Formats: sequence, structure tokens, C-alpha cells
Amino acid sequence: MPLFRQLFDPQSSTYSYLLGDRATGEAILIDPVFEQAARDAALVRELDLRLVATVDTHVHADHVSGAWLLRKRLGAKIAISAASGAEGADLRLADGDRVRFGERHVTALATPGHTNGCMSLVLDDESMAFTGDALLIRGCGRTDFQQGNARSLYRSIKTRIFTLPDDCVLWPAHDYRGLTATSVGEEKLHNPRLGGNISETDFVGYMQNLGLPHPRQLDVAVPANLACGRPADEGLATDDPGWAPLTFTFAGFWEIEPAWVEEHAAGLQIVDVREADEFAGPFGHIAGARLFPLGELGKRAGELAKEQPVVTVCRSGARSAQAAVMLRKAGFEKVANLAGGMLRWRAQNLPVRGARD
Repeated sequence: MPLFRQLFDPQSSTYSYLLGDRATGEAILIDPVFEQAARDAALVRELDLRLVATVDTHVHADHVSGAWLLRKRLGAKIAISAASGAEGADLRLADGDRVRFGERHVTALATPGHTNGCMSLVLDDESMAFTGDALLIRGCGRTDFQQGNARSLYRSIKTRIFTLPDDCVLWPAHDYRGLTATSVGEEKLHNPRLGGNISETDFVGYMQNLGLPHPRQLDVAVPANLACGRPADEGLATDDPGWAPLTFTFAGFWEIEPAWVEEHAAGLQIVDVREADEFAGPFGHIAGARLFPLGELGKRAGELAKEQPVVTVCRSGARSAQAAVMLRKAGFEKVANLAGGMLRWRAQNLPVRGARD
């Protein structure tokens, strides 16, 4: 059994998977997420591994891949299907190709249907397979955009994944209910879209009537992932500044979680960039926050100390993200945006001042 870790990104409900060869210390990471690159790199180092490659199962539409960033930080090669159309990969995989880590490997199986370039990755002893968005736990990937084809997906699952051993454990790229794994045998029996005697015609009719909205990050994620997660401005993808547990976003700024801010507020400059009526409105404001409406921030930035960390805040995190970028350009190095803004702060029941019903 290789060293194995399942990792989770709560914003996109994405699972990433670390596989390591205990004998040599070499490892691969399947479906990395851009914002989690610092976490993943830290785990690789703590486990004394050498990340030789990242492997994306397809061009994702709901998050940006961490492949480029992990190549920059750890030297890991980028692997993705040649049929995906992605540029910048080191390993362009075809059906049957192997990605090796030490004395172990995964084999790439072409399983198109969700996208043209979807691949499932099967561990060498067929005890585990990583199905990306092709087969999910009691579900499957959607087929209504990005080259989706329900007939192709049905055949991919029935002839490629369902022909693996029944006890092969399947690990999907996503789950939205907290489920973590399944097996070939389980899905053959219980998958409501594909199990039992469900025909191709049944499946196509099911998929044509899902009526799902498009992923929120579609317009950002697909172009980014066609470049293997490489940002437009490579210089923004710097190492973690170190003054707090920060997450770097593909949009080019650092974010910080509300709970850490609440605990360390005394040492921070909390800059609320909403308007005055919002600052005193129903959401209230964070104790000690200073009101700098976004339109005034440029001319008032000199009122802030550059040596002390700044956390920018607004209702949802959108305006404050722009504020964080503005302050970085003005020479503030220790700047982070409050992730989710006051909406997330209140959702986590953290204390506020000045709130009125």
C-alpha cells in the first residue's frame, strides 16, 4: 500500500490525492487546487517526500489547478491528457500511459464524456482508481458543456471503470455531501444513473434533464486550466509571506480566514472599505476596524503603517479584494483580504460592533 492522503478544498468541494512510494520517497498529487498549493507543499515536506508530478484528471471548470504553482515551488512535472488541449504540460498523457512515482505507478485510462480530455487514473495493483469528474459517488460528471457527451460518458464508465475489479476503491474529484469514497461494485449496483440494467438511452435522457446552473468559476477556471493553472502575472505567485496562515488566490491576492483575524485582531490594522451606512448597518463591523471607503482608500493610504499587517474587509470580500490589490501597489507588503467578508464573519458567529436589526 502506498502512502496515501485525501485532501479537500471546501470552497470548490474538490478532493486532491497524494500518493507516495515509501521506499523512494517519490510522490504524485492528483487534481491539485491553486489556493491549496501552500498546504500541499507543506504536507509533502512534512512527510519527507519529493513531488515528482501533479496529474489533473481533466480541465476543471470549478477551480483553478495548482499544477503550475507546484511546479514553480517544488519542481513537480505537470501531467494532463493530450486530448484536453491544455498547454504547458510536461507530460501529455495518452490512454494507457503510466505516471511513475518511485517503484509505483498509475495508469491513465481515457474516460471522455464529461470533457474530451477526461482520464481516470488506476493504481498499478488495481486496488484504487481516481475517477475525476467522470464517475462520482452515486452520480457522474455533467455533460452539458465543455465538449460534454452523455453517450461517450456512459460508454467510458461501463467499459473502462466498471470493468475494474469490484473491490477497487474509487476516489472522485468532488463530492458535495461529505462522502469520501466508493467502489466499483457499489456503483455497479447502486448508482442511480448508471447502475443495474440502466441503458444508454435511459442515461442520456437523465443527463439531458439535469437543469444545473453553470459553475460559478467557469469563465475563470477553464481558460486558466487550459494553461495548467499558470496565472497571467507570474510575479504575483510568490511564496507565503509568513505573517499569518494565508491563502493565495488565482486572482492575485492573499486571503485570510475570519477566525484567525478575530483571534489576532490586536496586532492588525483592519480596514473596512464599505460605505459609512454599511459600517453602521445590519452586519455591523469588526471591533477595532477603521472605516476607509474604497473610493477614499487611495488618498488615505498614508494613514496606515506599512510595517503592520493590514486586513481589508467588505460585505462579501469583493471590494476588499480590490482594496488589497491597491494597497499592495502602494507598497504595503503585509496585506490580506478577509475571505468571505462580513457575510462569512457573521455566518461563523464572530463578534461584531454596531450591528442593528
